Amino acid sequence: MQTNTSSSAKSPRGLLVAGIFVVGAGAIVAGGLVTRHSQAEQLREGASARSVPTVALVSMKDVPSAPLDLPARIEAWSRAPIYARVSGYLGAWKEDIGAHVKAGQVLATIETPDLDQDLSQAQAQLAVARSDLALSESTAKRWQLLVAQNAVSKQEADEKQSDYIAKKSTVAALQASVDRQQVLKRYTRLVAPFDGVVTARNTDVGALVTAGSSASGAELFVVSDLRKLRVYVQVPQRQVALIKPGSVAVLTVPERADQQFKATVQSLSQAINTGTGSMLVQLAVDNTGGELLPGAYANVRFDVPADAGAVVVPPGAVILGKAGPQVATIDGSGRVQLKKVAIARDLGSAMQLDGVTRNDRIIDSPPDGIANGDTVRVAQAAPAPARKAG
Repeated sequence: MQTNTSSSAKSPRGLLVAGIFVVGAGAIVAGGLVTRHSQAEQLREGASARSVPTVALVSMKDVPSAPLDLPARIEAWSRAPIYARVSGYLGAWKEDIGAHVKAGQVLATIETPDLDQDLSQAQAQLAVARSDLALSESTAKRWQLLVAQNAVSKQEADEKQSDYIAKKSTVAALQASVDRQQVLKRYTRLVAPFDGVVTARNTDVGALVTAGSSASGAELFVVSDLRKLRVYVQVPQRQVALIKPGSVAVLTVPERADQQFKATVQSLSQAINTGTGSMLVQLAVDNTGGELLPGAYANVRFDVPADAGAVVVPPGAVILGKAGPQVATIDGSGRVQLKKVAIARDLGSAMQLDGVTRNDRIIDSPPDGIANGDTVRVAQAAPAPARKAG
């Protein structure tokens, strides 16, 4: 009886211990489940955060000052190829290449034996025709007097008058022929058309000279005005709007690399060459010192003013692919929009673009595979460090 009472007394305590053990185990299990749920939520949040890439935006900058350097060609302000107007043999030349000549100065003389004979023949024919004209004139006057006396018929008098008129016309034609031969005779002297320099001599004493121009004969001399020169440059279409008449450029030549010459824009062709996509621009440069040479190649530098509204981005912001140059922009809802652009100028460390504005939010170094409609997060710019007082 005593033993049963002791077992009955211990049974409630065992139950209590067992209950406590069960409650503790349940708490441990519940705590583990809560922890695992919390970790799962964190993993999901981390994965979601990692699925939305963080990007930085391009900081818009002004266009850096970049002069426009273009190759150019120098030509004489005036250039006159001199051809023979009459055929013959070169009797003598007076001036050689490099000689400074004045307008009207004789460069060479041409011997024209055939022209001399033609002139002598025309003068002789004119003399005979004038003699016949004088006789015909006196005969016509005499027959007019006889008509008044009814000594001859009116028809015979008219015939004598017609003969006089015909011979008068013959004299006029022969006089014109003589005048023409005399004018050609004056072309036996080749003269400079203006003040300049003899830049070419392509003949010598005794050479056969044939009358003609560039189509049929070679130029004998070339006289060029070098006091002022023309400079021709092809300006790309994108920069044409920046070049105006009166604009000043700096001209340099390889043989005088340490010198710079001031050239002024005179005119523009106002047409784009379909083959080169550029416009011909003419400049003028003073050459009173004679340092520049016609026909030479040069370099022209235009100080093009910066475009305040131009978009300049780092090269990494431009996406190059099959669709051509593009940039990734962010719209108001935080989604990516790819925009086609054109590279207006490659500045080396930056690119000036056409097709976007300074109001566009352009992604700097966009992630690979970025596409239209992708959601991105913009990285917050680090705050500027506060200045210390004092």
